[in-house]
Amino acid sequence: MKNLKKNVRVNAMQNIAASYLLAAFLLGFGSCSQKKTGTTDENNLPAAEENDYRITRSQFLSEKMELGGLEIRNFHHSVNANGLFDVPPKNRASVSTHFAGYVRGVLLLPGQKVEKGQVLFTLENLAYVQIQQEFLVIKEEMSYLKSDYERQKILAKDSVTSQKKYLKAKTDYAITRVKYESLKKKLSLMNINPDNLSVETISTTIPVLSPLSGYVREVNITNGLYLNPADIAVSITDITHLHLELSIFAKDLHTVAIGQPIKFKVVSDAAMDHEATVHLINKFVDMENRTAIVHGHLTDEKELAQFSPGMYVEAEIYTSSQSKYALPQEAVVDIDGKYFVLVKREDSDDIYVFEKKQIQSGKSTGGYLEILNYEAFEEGTQFLTKGAFNIITE
Repeated sequence: MKNLKKNVRVNAMQNIAASYLLAAFLLGFGSCSQKKTGTTDENNLPAAEENDYRITRSQFLSEKMELGGLEIRNFHHSVNANGLFDVPPKNRASVSTHFAGYVRGVLLLPGQKVEKGQVLFTLENLAYVQIQQEFLVIKEEMSYLKSDYERQKILAKDSVTSQKKYLKAKTDYAITRVKYESLKKKLSLMNINPDNLSVETISTTIPVLSPLSGYVREVNITNGLYLNPADIAVSITDITHLHLELSIFAKDLHTVAIGQPIKFKVVSDAAMDHEATVHLINKFVDMENRTAIVHGHLTDEKELAQFSPGMYVEAEIYTSSQSKYALPQEAVVDIDGKYFVLVKREDSDDIYVFEKKQIQSGKSTGGYLEILNYEAFEEGTQFLTKGAFNIITE
């Protein structure tokens, strides 16, 4: 009987202990459930929601992510154009000669720089000697005839000589002077200085000089070649006034005006943007292609050195501009035609919390995208401007 009572007391104590253990377990479970679904965690941050993304600071730094806000950017209405670099006609020269002869002393190469007045090559011909000889003879004759004319003029004035002799002297001097001036011009075209010509300096060769400073584009002669006056020996281009010659469609002509900015890329280096402005507009339309020419000058003339005539370019002429709120295109993620950004909601020493938000996009320019619903974001809102794509699409 005593053993029975003892067993009853033991069982009762065990039941009580079990009840306390069950109550403690239920209390602990309720406490854990409240922490998971509550509003804070061990980092004092809001609990993760469906559109939330948590990034550790070490991950943020290692992935070289960046934060940024909405920016005011100019978005342009533009006209597409294409064309090439060119120079004005006055900056091109096709070198020929006024006198035929055999080519001597050619040392030119295409691309070589030359200066105005530099000797490009020489020509040789015995006919040059005849012209120089005639000039020296006429020069001596004119000196005598001028003296005789002036003497006869004085004598005729004093009625010492006849009017006939005076008129004869005057006519002879005038005719000789015409021949003298004519030969003098010929010598100048031969690049021979008439004032320095003497019997001792008569030559069978004449120099051919560069008419401008620039670069040799073509060399069409060789030593020993017989060059006729109609033949083009050398082509030279001065690139100091290099400019854009752009072609636009006739329908866009009314929107283009002098002074408008131009953004262009050289076809051989499409990664680099350059700037120019509209300097001149050709109002005459090519009836075959229905295009017109726009003449542009570079904004920074220091860039001219890297371009050459004939380089092809693709350009945009900005006809109007508007200031809009924008984000870098890298901050916007396209998912099935919908556009999303990551907005920083909270951060601590160790964790960033970003919220995915949908945006309405507009135009793009220069790596930036117009945000049409910018009013949905408070002033000072921070966006993940670099690294959003990998986070959202993972």
